[in-house]
Parts: sequence; structure tokens; C-alpha cells
Amino acid sequence: MNQKLDEFFEKVITVKLPQDRSYVDIIDQTLLPGTIRRIKLDTREEIWEAIKKLRVRGAPAIGVCAAYGMAVLANKYKAADYDAFYAQFKSDKDYLATSRPTAVNLFWALDRMDRTCQANAFRPLDELKEILFTEAQAIRDEDVQISRNIGEIGFGLLKNLKEDGKELGIMTHCNAGTLATAKYGTATAPMYIALEHGWEGSDMHVYCDETRPLLQGARLTSFELYNAGITTSVQCDNMASLLMKSGRVKIIFVGCDRVAANGDAANKIGTSGLAIIAKHYGVPFYVCAPSSTIDPKTPTGDQIPIEMRDPEEIKTMWYKEPMAPEGVDASFNPAFDVTDHSLITGIITEKGLCTGPDYGAEFKKLGLI
Repeated sequence: MNQKLDEFFEKVITVKLPQDRSYVDIIDQTLLPGTIRRIKLDTREEIWEAIKKLRVRGAPAIGVCAAYGMAVLANKYKAADYDAFYAQFKSDKDYLATSRPTAVNLFWALDRMDRTCQANAFRPLDELKEILFTEAQAIRDEDVQISRNIGEIGFGLLKNLKEDGKELGIMTHCNAGTLATAKYGTATAPMYIALEHGWEGSDMHVYCDETRPLLQGARLTSFELYNAGITTSVQCDNMASLLMKSGRVKIIFVGCDRVAANGDAANKIGTSGLAIIAKHYGVPFYVCAPSSTIDPKTPTGDQIPIEMRDPEEIKTMWYKEPMAPEGVDASFNPAFDVTDHSLITGIITEKGLCTGPDYGAEFKKLGLI
């Protein structure tokens, strides 16, 4: 094991419960990289706001936060019987589901908690509350193992590309790191697993797209990788083409928030453009996708809802003075785009690597849909 890496993971646990389980404890990611501050979420409004405002973000971390949140909220109910208990539970579940429309893990985790609640309707309410905490913890623990499995598969790809004495150039977009999951991340998991297998941080050189307009690559991914001891560079999103042309990038890993049944993958805005450039230069492009992000009810990427966000994220959010004229339109501010499956070299799931062109058949073979 890598002691420095273990210490880093302990420092940046994204979502956890305190010993008394009275609230959800998260890192406020809107303050990174300058400030590491944990905040307490103990009302449904606080949990909703934290998910909506990206204080907690990344599909798996959102799912863990939602699961913990439902257990914390349910533990406070004063209901006299199951029907009253479940009415409150359903109300809170439906409310939290409105926070982010694209990340399927949110709905997956909420639905799993709902099924657990209904399956144990016959139990005493105090026992039911304990069962909900157990289920939420299982979601968290499973996410750690899922990320580790994805990382091992991705590490296998890295080993095949590594040349003795040369750093291996890797590119990623947005943040699909430990901050986006319970541990390891998805797109960063191969790099962290490489460290656990004895690689030095200097064996890799990770290029992080800054990921405008919310800068998760610059603020979060570079923060993670640099502090884990990996050679890291931040680049403006529109520098990716020139860098790939130079030959320094040998592989690209990105995360995703939802994968359609045909392999189309929704990820942070700019991912699709990166995939198009990678295809042009022949750079392998891999999507790291926990099985919970694969949505069999969505046939293609055309049916994935795209969240539109506040124009001020473009115009004023990161600046002391506005960076565009006050009256100019910036209403087209999508949080995600959809990468066509034909541009994806492979989709790495915890159950195995899927390759195209028929991702649907690959998903079925692994029991993913």
C-alpha cells in the first residue's frame, strides 16, 4: 500500500456520517482547492442545495450522499405507523430527486433506498431506520469496490502502454476522481491503482482539462492528483487538440453521469469534443462507468436530459469583475454533452471492459442491462 496515498484519501473523504449519524458530512467542493471545509447537512433542503449547487458532485458521490441523506432524514421521523413513515419518506425522496436531472446515480440510489423501505414495511420503525442506515452504508462500500475494480481494469491498459524510462501521458476531463466517488474515483482510479501497485507519481503525466465554466478539472482533479504525488498539468480545454497532435497523450479516461443502452455517454460539457479530437489523432478514449450509470431505459443519448445552468456561471461566477457585457446573452449553458458510442474506444465497468461497436450486446453479456 502507498502511505501517502492512504493519508490523502483519509483527508478528502467526500461523503461520510458522524458517529451519531445525525447529519451527512461532506467536503464543500465549491471552496476547493483553496479551502478544505466540511459542512453538515441535516435537513432535506440542505441536502438538496448541496447536490444542486455542486457542493457534492460526481454521479457516484451524489448517489452516496442521497442514500445517507435518506437514512438521516428517516431517522428523525416521529411517525406512529409505517404508512405515516413511508409518506414522509416518499415526500423526501421525491424532493431530493429534483436536485439534478442528468446524474442517474441519484435516482438509482433513491430508488434502492425506497425498495429497502418498502421491503421492510412489516418491521418495527426503529428497526427499519437501522436497516436504512445499513443499506446506505452498503451503497457507499459497494461504490469503493466498484471504483477499485474499474481502476484495476484501467491500470491494465496503462501497463500495456508504458515504456521503460518514459512518463505515460494521460488526459482527463472534468473530475471523476475520489472527490466524485466514495474513494478512488472512476477516471482517476487507474492512476491511483498504479500508485498502489508500486508506480511512482513521475511514471505518469496527467493532463487535466480545466473544464469550463465550473473548472472542476482545474480546481478538483489537479488538486487531487497533485496532492497524491502524480505529475499533473492543467490545460485550457481548447488546448487539447494541439497536445494530442504532439503525441504526448497516449490514453484518455473520462467519467460519465449516464450511459444509454447503446453506449452513448453523457459527461461534463466538452467531453464529446474531446472524443472527436481523440478519434482524429487515434488516441484511445475510455469512459469509466459504474454499472449504476448504465440506464437500460434510455435507448440512445438523444433521450438523456441535459441540465441547463445559470448563465452567471459563465459571465461572473469566477471573476472579480464580469467577463462579458452585462446585457449579453449566455443562456445556453448546458452542464453536459453526450459522446456518441462510435467515438468511444471502450467503456470500463466494474464487471469488465466493453468495446464497441455494439455496446448493447456487451452490456447484456456482462449482465449490465
